[in-house]
Amino acid sequence: MKTRVSQLITVVTLAIATSWFAVTQVTAAAPSDGIVKVKSAYGVDETVTRLKADIEKKGIKFFMAVDQSQLGAEAGIALNRSTLLIFGNPPLGIQFLTSNPNAGLDWPVRLLVNEDSHGQVWAVYTDFAWIAHRHGIEDRTAQFKMASEVIASITSSVAAK
Repeated sequence: MKTRVSQLITVVTLAIATSWFAVTQVTAAAPSDGIVKVKSAYGVDETVTRLKADIEKKGIKFFMAVDQSQLGAEAGIALNRSTLLIFGNPPLGIQFLTSNPNAGLDWPVRLLVNEDSHGQVWAVYTDFAWIAHRHGIEDRTAQFKMASEVIASITSSVAAK
């Protein structure tokens, strides 16, 4: 009986690993925590301006910018510069929700622009392969690949060389 259970566990583990491998193929290097950080060559304001311009140029719907440092200041809490950009392409993003409605927690796309304690500005987002894994979405590989390519293109508009 132990051998049968052991074999079953091995088969299930391989199936999960194979599925995860297929999803992680979407991006070159899926980080284990799901966070992708792109070092910006610009200050916060210029980074936000350039990202918004690139999003608009690509015809992607821009929903809003949330100035988190301003919200902190209004609450009497100091926070380094931090702005959250929310945008997306509904015909693409909604496909993830049709696969798993809980994916709505991660759509539309969120791109955080923040300044660290050394004054370095970063464009930060959640890796799409990680999102696919988080929500168990295995039937939208091409769409996740496209989303990964688009976010990489957007953040390349500010990336430090």
